[in-house]
Amino acid sequence: MKTNFASRVLRWFDQHGRHDLPWQKKRTLYRVWVSEIMLQQTQVKTVIPYYKKFMQRFPDVKRLAGASQDEVLQYWAGLGYYSRGRNLHKAAQLIAEQHGGRVPRTSEALIALPGIGRSTAAAILSQALDQRQVILDGNVKRVLSRYRMVEGWPGNKAVEQQLWHIAEELTPSGRNADYTQAIMDMGATLCTRSKPACDDCPVSKDCMALAADDVGSYPAKKPKKVLPVKQTRLLILIDQQGAILLEKRPPTGIWGGLWSLPEVDPQQDIATTCQQRWGLELTHHEESPVFRHSFSHYHLDIRPSRCQIVDQKNAIRSEGELMWCKPQQTDFPAVAAPVAKLLAAVHD
Repeated sequence: MKTNFASRVLRWFDQHGRHDLPWQKKRTLYRVWVSEIMLQQTQVKTVIPYYKKFMQRFPDVKRLAGASQDEVLQYWAGLGYYSRGRNLHKAAQLIAEQHGGRVPRTSEALIALPGIGRSTAAAILSQALDQRQVILDGNVKRVLSRYRMVEGWPGNKAVEQQLWHIAEELTPSGRNADYTQAIMDMGATLCTRSKPACDDCPVSKDCMALAADDVGSYPAKKPKKVLPVKQTRLLILIDQQGAILLEKRPPTGIWGGLWSLPEVDPQQDIATTCQQRWGLELTHHEESPVFRHSFSHYHLDIRPSRCQIVDQKNAIRSEGELMWCKPQQTDFPAVAAPVAKLLAAVHD
């Protein structure tokens, strides 16, 4: 069954698979590694423009390792899941320090780097070096869950281990780079979450979920959990020249390492806070409607407050983790998507 499954998947790939992705050209461990990190929880069509710009600026490990985290995150801004960008940068520095600037060629060494797990390491080595490696990303989990009608949510350790065994069994000994790309492509384009194209699937004739007319039940959905809701206030502090105060966030946590509008407790008095924290005097402020930004583990209700400040001689201009910026300037630092949206609305 292994050979039969793989051969059908590969035949389909030869005709219908994706062969012209940017990271498939001039394949190197570095180029493939960057693509695999960007592709974690993000669709190919979203990644492509970010990848091209990123590779133009950071064409090799040395260039990435030598850059500041601020600059790396500037090229990541908008792609989301910013810990991936921070981990990529840290891993590049470790590769420069510990591996002579060369991306490791073994799973063990790759997994020891920040942001690389078992499946990502396997995908890197398979795609870059054609090593026989077994992958199990979200798309592959969906394909195998349906093909073998695996009960349970794949995030459960026992279910995941069962899927690893199936993936190992079905992975061929040859054409590994093509096979891993093929089975990921199948999950992304045919065996989709909703409305899968079973009629076009190369392995549909022995897909157990299809035979049972129950494809929609596999893989089982994650058990529902009511997400907590948190509240915060973001201050849009504007001086008389139209510059806005930005504050760098801590290296960990939400939007870690990015620049942001200053965050304060919704219950704090704004005028008092501005005077105590930054020595700034407000002339007036306006409250904007609350909007919700959702993360994987909670909802964040954000109340923006637009504040006009007195342009004092001794008011802060650039000190430590603070800076004044104008939204239209070309060298604007990296900010999270909700902050970028607020800044864009300032001059609308």
